[in-house]
Amino acid sequence: MKTVLLILTLTPAALMAQTHPTVTEAFLQSFADAFNAHDLDAIMSHMTDDCVFEASAGPDADGERFSGHAAVRKAFEDVFTTYPDARWNNPNHFVSGSRGFSEWTFTGTRKDGKKIEVTGCDLFTFKDGKIAVKNSYRKNRS
Repeated sequence: MKTVLLILTLTPAALMAQTHPTVTEAFLQSFADAFNAHDLDAIMSHMTDDCVFEASAGPDADGERFSGHAAVRKAFEDVFTTYPDARWNNPNHFVSGSRGFSEWTFTGTRKDGKKIEVTGCDLFTFKDGKIAVKNSYRKNRS
């Protein structure tokens, strides 16, 4: 039986096509800026099509889970409806490989006039240079 050996030579262009962009702290700052601008299109451009958002609050131990681009977009839209002046102030970001986090201070005023100010963070999982999972945590003030 004859054995055939196939050798492939990868050109720089082929190597570039195989690499995936990495997420940077500047990318996360751009994401934070989009949130503070309440720009849903810009926010969602940072997220994968199969993204997941795990909210700080909800009926389950991990809050409330939203899966897929449309559901996540709607969840973010609901935040802006609940807190028309929502802001994530003084964000600090850290990225390590396919994981990252952002710390921030959330401020907002509900439609009933109640003001909120709490610190929190988002834990991220990245895929193909975008956010695949945004898992949000924040303090709960009484």
